[in-house]
Amino acid sequence: MLKYQHIAAEIEKYIQEHALQQGDKLPVLDELMVQFGVSKSTIIKSLELLEERGVIFQVRGSGIFVRRHGRKGYISLLKNQGFTRDLDHFPITSQVLELSVRKPTREAATNLNISMEQDVYYVKRVRYIYEQTLCVEESYYNKAIVTYLNNEIVSDSIFDYIREGLGLKIGFSDSYLHVGKLEEEEAGHLGLHKGDPKLDVETIFHLANGQPFDFSRITYNYIQSQFFIQANGHGM
Repeated sequence: MLKYQHIAAEIEKYIQEHALQQGDKLPVLDELMVQFGVSKSTIIKSLELLEERGVIFQVRGSGIFVRRHGRKGYISLLKNQGFTRDLDHFPITSQVLELSVRKPTREAATNLNISMEQDVYYVKRVRYIYEQTLCVEESYYNKAIVTYLNNEIVSDSIFDYIREGLGLKIGFSDSYLHVGKLEEEEAGHLGLHKGDPKLDVETIFHLANGQPFDFSRITYNYIQSQFFIQANGHGM
């Protein structure tokens, strides 16, 4: 984790621990520089990251304010670090249906920018919230980047392992949403009926250097799932 990312995490932790609400004011930039012992440019990058995440907003000449007034149990459709952190106060568990090393599908190879002869880790799992099915997830990880996975890792947070275990820096993601109806196999995994509504979210996750490492498709249980989007005013 880079210094500015660590500082952003510490500021967000401070907001949570002190139960700060929408509109509460944070220390000014100079105070944050002294507190963390870093340069002005580092603090600015930290604040820009928090602003992108919808945690704070800045008003020129007035200061830095808390923005997030989150609703518990909602999943961000714009977050690029996996959804577990949105639900960190909820009991999230996983059932691993398959973990194997295989060749990618043409779709996966295209999205991961690899050849169809390269190996990938294929992961299929059902995620539960309060023991109720939340989603079924299929993922293809470029094995040249994500060099090792096992059932214990896959049963927990793969992204935490990628960050902390492999020391990789996760960058941006591209997501594509599709509303449709459940096929029989999907319905069986989710405990629903064939033809029930579904939301598919396909995402390509990239490292900080722009290299794609994960192509995932998540099919959400429409009964259990709630989503939010926080948008900034840039370009509006």
